[in-house]
Amino acid sequence: MASGSVDENTLNAVLWRLIGPVTELSKKQCRLVYSALGHNSDVCLFFIQGEFFAMDARCAHAGGPLCEGDIEEADGVLQVFCPWHDYDFNIRTGKSQTGLQQEVYEVKVEEGGVYVKHASPLSLQPFPPTPKS
Repeated sequence: MASGSVDENTLNAVLWRLIGPVTELSKKQCRLVYSALGHNSDVCLFFIQGEFFAMDARCAHAGGPLCEGDIEEADGVLQVFCPWHDYDFNIRTGKSQTGLQQEVYEVKVEEGGVYVKHASPLSLQPFPPTPKS
């Protein structure tokens, strides 16, 4: 399982990050995954119709929490709607009918684990605050 410690060698390197076991992560349709880079780099991990998807957790419009948004399917397109201003985002592509674009991330399932390709360590628990210099 992802840990709370941050290794300087893996920070900012785009790598496959283990989030957790499929058996646990498939129990919820959407969950927040914390980034070691902070609040603005957190990820929403979706499990819909037997597939995992990942995108930035903060809406590209005004930073709303997409993990709290409604998820709907219309004409075969899975979308999440920002709870703040109802902006829509295609869960597969990150595109919105408003012209905005969310960052989406590759997800793979391997040996019972769910991995997200991301530039920072990820965890289901918040990372401890970084001490100020």
